Amino acid sequence: EPSRRRQFLREHAAPFSAFLTDSFGRRHIYLRISLTEKCNLRCQYCMPEEGVPLTPKADLLTTEEILTLARLFVKEGVDKIRLTGGEPLIRPDVVNIVARTSSLIPLPVVSPAQLRQLEGLRTIGITTNGINLARLLPQLQKAGLSAINISLDTLVPAKFEFIVRRKGFHKVMEGIHKAIELGYSPVKVNCVVMRGLNEDELLDFVALTKGLPLDVRFIEYMPFDGNKWNFKKMVSYKEMLDTLRQRWPELEKLPEEESSTAKAFKIPGFQGQVSFITSMSEHFCGTCNRLRITADGNLKVCLFGNSEVSLRDHLRAGASEEELLSIIGAAVGRKKRQHAGMFNISQMKNRPMILIELFLTLQDSPPAVLSISFRDSLHVQGLRHRENQLKKGDALVVAQLAGVQAAKLTSQLIPLCHHVALSHVQVRLELDSARQAVVIEASCRARGPTGVEMEALTSAAVAALTLYDMCKAVSRDIVLEEIKLISKTGGQRGDFRRT
Repeated sequence: EPSRRRQFLREHAAPFSAFLTDSFGRRHIYLRISLTEKCNLRCQYCMPEEGVPLTPKADLLTTEEILTLARLFVKEGVDKIRLTGGEPLIRPDVVNIVARTSSLIPLPVVSPAQLRQLEGLRTIGITTNGINLARLLPQLQKAGLSAINISLDTLVPAKFEFIVRRKGFHKVMEGIHKAIELGYSPVKVNCVVMRGLNEDELLDFVALTKGLPLDVRFIEYMPFDGNKWNFKKMVSYKEMLDTLRQRWPELEKLPEEESSTAKAFKIPGFQGQVSFITSMSEHFCGTCNRLRITADGNLKVCLFGNSEVSLRDHLRAGASEEELLSIIGAAVGRKKRQHAGMFNISQMKNRPMILIELFLTLQDSPPAVLSISFRDSLHVQGLRHRENQLKKGDALVVAQLAGVQAAKLTSQLIPLCHHVALSHVQVRLELDSARQAVVIEASCRARGPTGVEMEALTSAAVAALTLYDMCKAVSRDIVLEEIKLISKTGGQRGDFRRT
């Protein structure tokens, strides 16, 4: 391996660091630096619900150590640095730090303005969950932040709370609009797509790009410690692309930038674009130009690799710049041609990626409009919790999510019921204290010649059963009754309205 690397460097003489060029000729010009292991969310695909053990503060990189390493990498040819976490914007003194960056007074955290002083650095970006973004972005922009990635996996507030195990949907949306307001273009929105959870929202996310300068990036679900990765949960790039092309056949492929991880597409007339990060189904290892430094100072040459080298320990042992470069060069030189593949990765040890009264509207592609209304009364005689908080959690929120998921999985639950790509599912639940009942109001939409009665009925029934399961510890005297079709318009069999 070392001899192959030296041979490549001799044959391709260029003013770029040998220490950042691996044995396959890949030049690493992009450095991701984690500022913290902490996060204010608990995304299901990123970390276990109970969180992860945190490194003692004394073992984390200090501000000066981060800057020392950043300067070293930039000197060797890195021209893009992205600040990550954890959640980089939860540093308790980040507002004060960013406000004082112009003075370059030694401070206990890295700021974009300090990094921009590094000669040769072209881009300073940040990846954030967006919770604190609207509040901090004006100061960050003044400090020199030039690129923003915001994580958002659903446009449904209740589902957002389910996925991240915390509240905050509206704060994230506020952060996205603040970034647009301040002139960032495109604002990148990262969406991890998971089967049975949010794959039905692909079209809704794409629709956002019609009037907003967004780059919505659909990311294949990837395995990390604690996220219980399962191949069946992963929605592949080709499957997602097929869904989009059914709705927008005019979708255009955009030229790929060198070393880009994204396959980009655009709908003519739309302001923004969509991209796919295909780490699992079509890896981009051959053009990888990224290195990572963890918050505790370890260098990772591959996101999915479990090999790490502690730069922190060598810094604190007084290593010279030449010794650090030698250590970095050795690690880069050992970088493999590609990662182990999705099934092998899932087995590897790696870090964690930190009721019912129901009104239902269903639509096919215009001009056919199919609408259904039906009632399903669930008498909950033992339910007395005004806040709906049982031992298992918020009963109404869980039932709502169950109804949404059931609508999407109908073809898997009902034999001979074929799959319908729903473009919209909504389930609402309200307590009716006078009747000791719960009322559900749901709506579904789909484009195409096929009706979606079964999706609606399944959604209502499963939501009701879920509510029963949530409430049975309080009372088992619960009745599900009167599931019936109220009205239907359009479709192959014409209109129907129950009198």
